[in-house]
Amino acid sequence: MTAPATPEHPSTRLAPSLATQLLHTARCVQGVAQGRSLSELLPAVPAGLRPGVQALTFQVLRQFGTARALVAQLAPRKPEPAVHALLCSAVALLLQPPVDGIAATAFSAYPEHTLVNQAVDAARQHRSTQRQAAFVNACLRRFLRERVGLEAALATDLEARWNHPRWWIERLQRDHPDHWQAILTASNQPGPMTLRVNRRLTSRAQYQQVLQDAGLAVQPVGDDGLRLAAPQPVERLPGFADGLCSVQDAAAQLAAPLLLAGRDWPAGARVLDACAAPGGKTAHLLELAELDLLALDVDPRRCERITDTLQRLHLRARVQAGDAAQPSGWWDGQPFDAILLDAPCTASGIVRRHPDVRWLRRETDVAQLAAVQQRLLEALWPLLRPGGRLVYATCSVFRAEGSAQLASFLERHTDAVCAPAPGHLLPGNAGACTGLQDNESGGYDGFFYARIDKR
Repeated sequence: MTAPATPEHPSTRLAPSLATQLLHTARCVQGVAQGRSLSELLPAVPAGLRPGVQALTFQVLRQFGTARALVAQLAPRKPEPAVHALLCSAVALLLQPPVDGIAATAFSAYPEHTLVNQAVDAARQHRSTQRQAAFVNACLRRFLRERVGLEAALATDLEARWNHPRWWIERLQRDHPDHWQAILTASNQPGPMTLRVNRRLTSRAQYQQVLQDAGLAVQPVGDDGLRLAAPQPVERLPGFADGLCSVQDAAAQLAAPLLLAGRDWPAGARVLDACAAPGGKTAHLLELAELDLLALDVDPRRCERITDTLQRLHLRARVQAGDAAQPSGWWDGQPFDAILLDAPCTASGIVRRHPDVRWLRRETDVAQLAAVQQRLLEALWPLLRPGGRLVYATCSVFRAEGSAQLASFLERHTDAVCAPAPGHLLPGNAGACTGLQDNESGGYDGFFYARIDKR
């Protein structure tokens, strides 16, 4: 059985073997369980294996709660981390069809017997697991024999049912009592691939035709977006290297228009993108208007990514490394006409694209990041001229990082006026507070947007 080789659906060719891919997948899963990000782990996978391993790892992490609970039944004495990760990986990929009520992504490219045999072969390939190959074989074959009963035993296990940490689920139940189940379901589905057309170089209609001529089905979304029917490597996108488009979710594409809407901005208006890396929103602002834009980020290495992004898109901005919470280190004393603050957050709204995030975050991170967001707002507000505007954004669905943060800010600042803005956008088809939700073809990532005008 063969499947198309996309970032979310790897080829099932036996060269490289599935066993080899599973071995690297298990290493990634083990790394996440030990607190390491996939952005750190995946680059260490050999390039030829990386697309397949990424797709397998994403699928495992989307079903990690279920798989981990099942492995706990199959092996009451938790095995060594490498063996545990391999078992969880194999069980997650065997969960087809998904357990009733459990949100899971369909991934049925591999027959069950192939998965079991290749998982055992993977165990034999490495010294950390080779002595446990027979144990892996026994556990997986027991799962196939007893899966109905084993799965039924998980009926009251929230983490196994929804594949998110319990604290995360309970917070969503409080924050979004009418939508929490839909949010969790959407978060376990792959997000669509959406492009932003660079209107300085082409029109959306023209670029849509270019893509269709290349055999790629697309659908317009928002003002500048095109959503692909199936994800593609950027190398397959005509004109990508020349700057005709960028990859950016429809929710993220709302930031620049929200900051600029409703005004005729004079050429050279001073704008700050306060947490700018990797530069997608910076570029979108420059595609929409002639601005004197400062793109700031605390990490000098991430600033290099901003510069690379702008060069590819044939755009220019001042790029500077600096801590937005400490303006004394970078601000020239001249007020800004507009500020975009896409603040550091839990990333709870984009876990369909980054399924490791849910397993890396801790409950205490929410309050810690909310405190960071508050410091940034307090530091940047004095830099905005009277009559200016600030857009506050997070890619989070938690109210502590969204509506609660905004309400607290407005209480502290009598010169702040809340203007119309999307508010909480919920991922996928989970619904939205302001009716901006695009309910077709995957919807938005989860985001929060507020626009604050200064008297």
